[in-house]
Amino acid sequence: MSDTARPRTSGAPDAEALVADLQAARESLRRARDRVAAVGESELETLSDRYDELTALFDRYEERVTGDGDFGTFIEFQGKVAEFTEGLPEESRRRDAFEGVDDLLQQRRLTESDWRRVRERLEPVREDVDRLRERREAREDYREARRAVEQRRDELAERVADLERLQRLGEADLDAPVERLRDRIERYNDRVTGAFDEFTDEAGVRTVLAWLAKTEAYPLVDFRSPPEDLREYVETHEPGTEPIPELLQYAEYSRSKLDHYVADPDALKRNVATHRTFLRRLDADPLTVAWPPPPADLLAYRCRELESVVARFVEDGESDPLVALREVRALPRETDYGHLRESARARAQLGADERERLASGAVRAALETARAERERLDEALDEHPRE
Repeated sequence: MSDTARPRTSGAPDAEALVADLQAARESLRRARDRVAAVGESELETLSDRYDELTALFDRYEERVTGDGDFGTFIEFQGKVAEFTEGLPEESRRRDAFEGVDDLLQQRRLTESDWRRVRERLEPVREDVDRLRERREAREDYREARRAVEQRRDELAERVADLERLQRLGEADLDAPVERLRDRIERYNDRVTGAFDEFTDEAGVRTVLAWLAKTEAYPLVDFRSPPEDLREYVETHEPGTEPIPELLQYAEYSRSKLDHYVADPDALKRNVATHRTFLRRLDADPLTVAWPPPPADLLAYRCRELESVVARFVEDGESDPLVALREVRALPRETDYGHLRESARARAQLGADERERLASGAVRAALETARAERERLDEALDEHPRE
């Protein structure tokens, strides 16, 4: 079972704490917006632009005009400050603070203490400008708080789904005669594996890869497509008529030894030796039916595709694998397939710990708790929309 089916760890965030954080973030955002609205956003943005313009002047000139700096630079700086102040409209917010700064800077010499007084004089402007920053930060804090709630809600949704699956497995009949399914499936798997091993050991690799390419038309039979260069080589060179074990043995030979067996050793090395892993890993697994088996409708589709694919390499339609496959295909019709399948899934997936928790009621209690937390977070998200 996945981790979400286990009891919640102490490190998991508490739903009520997350909701409280979200509510607090929303209230902080409301207060920050009210502070902006009390002055007016447009007016604050204009004030912020002017503050940035003036402090940019300070950044360029402060070091050069403090103390015994260059006199020409000093006069240039004072002129730019005066030009800035004179350009302010009469009704500008905090105009008096800007004019006070101008007065402080129009001296014959500036010291560090003068600059401290300048910054103190600009404090009301900075406080106003900070209203915009505080609103931005409050909005981001709100978004972060909401994301935390969304993340926990998604975790709980996954946990609920997992606990519900576990609960359903716990309701299965563990004593049901699942061998009625397993015996037929194992018989088919054994026979198709044997037939496939015989096919790949004895048929020419050209034939095997041609068959393999045709399986691409059957999405429920998940073989890996043969590499194009390997397929082209075996179709156009004589070693392609050899079975896979023989071709793999050739690939291990040195070029000088290969001269005695094939007409073009370099071509074999280039196109076969590089794909030895593909050839060695080719097995019957995609042709088998999994245990526990799939739902009845999927089993029907898979059996139809398997019958078409297997019939292409067995000798006749009544061979053992096909007969056994038809018996598997008949399972939903001839047995209580859904009931037996659930029992098989429960046996395969329920360990001793899960069975104990189901018997004690711990799973049901955990499911109720997770559902309640998820619902609380859903309510909070509905009450606090995205920004």
